[in-house]
Amino acid sequence: MTVPAEREPVSDPVRAPWEASMRLALTEAGRAALSADVPVGALVLDADGRVLATGHNERELTGDPTAHAEVLAIRRAAEGRPGWRLTGCTLVVTLEPCTMCAGAITQSRLDRVVYGARDEKAGAAGSLWDVVRDRRLNHRPEVIAGVLENECAAALTAFFRNR
Repeated sequence: MTVPAEREPVSDPVRAPWEASMRLALTEAGRAALSADVPVGALVLDADGRVLATGHNERELTGDPTAHAEVLAIRRAAEGRPGWRLTGCTLVVTLEPCTMCAGAITQSRLDRVVYGARDEKAGAAGSLWDVVRDRRLNHRPEVIAGVLENECAAALTAFFRNR
């Protein structure tokens, strides 16, 4: 009797190319937790995959309710460009964007949003709402969900368990 060989895990061709960037976003999320902010990290990549800007939640740190990781990364990325449009860029974030962040994503004309953990309570990129792909809007970025989803969710779960 022959024993079947163990199979190598099949790499997901859609999500795998974003894993290294998501790991950087997870590192950024760890910075948020240092100031008692929810550990969400984000980065904006240019068309060649270079990091233009990073951000992590800073609501507790700054007292600014709009200081979400995505908004901060988008603001910082736009600062270094000739105009406000982030055409050709990708936002990588550890948690599915909320409605505010989804609005910022569409308004900044990002080409793509890549996120890790789903947010069933406030997600606006496919879970609760799908603002970023609403056909009534003039700009709809590509969405790639679930990149390192377990790792991203684990960071959030650990944070809330310890609160």
